[in-house]
Amino acid sequence: MRAFAAAAGVHLGALLTGRTRIERATKPVLMPLLAEYVLLRGGPRPLALALLFGCAGDTLLQAGGDVPFLLGMGAFAAGHLCYLAQFAKHGRPSRRLTAVYGTAWAGTLALLWPGLDAELRVPVALYSLLLTTMALGATRAGVRPAVGGALFLLSDTLIASRPQQQFWIMLTYLTAQYLLAEGVLHATETRAP
Repeated sequence: MRAFAAAAGVHLGALLTGRTRIERATKPVLMPLLAEYVLLRGGPRPLALALLFGCAGDTLLQAGGDVPFLLGMGAFAAGHLCYLAQFAKHGRPSRRLTAVYGTAWAGTLALLWPGLDAELRVPVALYSLLLTTMALGATRAGVRPAVGGALFLLSDTLIASRPQQQFWIMLTYLTAQYLLAEGVLHATETRAP
């Protein structure tokens, strides 16, 4: 955990001070460090895999362009599926929360839709639906994953609406991934005999 926290601190500091080389060098190592922490704690492999898919997404998004963007979004989508597999063990979310998250998805998509390139609209809509479903599923696994899922939604919303706010995007993203990981670890440990 210390290695992840230290690398996250260096990365966020680089964003604040405009040190692009340090920011670009540290971003791809963040999720592998968190995945290593998960595995050292005996966490489930799908959780570590979700984090490694996050690393793939982080790395691809640094390349820029539509193809790396779509591939990066696909990597994050695979990570969300791994999280959903973990959250499925905790039952279904309430109807009220499902309505809240569904409304949030539809509202955000309606705001972003006019500014999206035509070829990105359907992939972004499907990805954001999967992300929203993951965040909703996280609400059944405890407070930490619920907050983590909500922060992941916020981070991706910031990417779409305020891409220049890289510090806040990464702060919410790193906090989200940490809380999701800790939440799944806690739920796994408490369910173990």
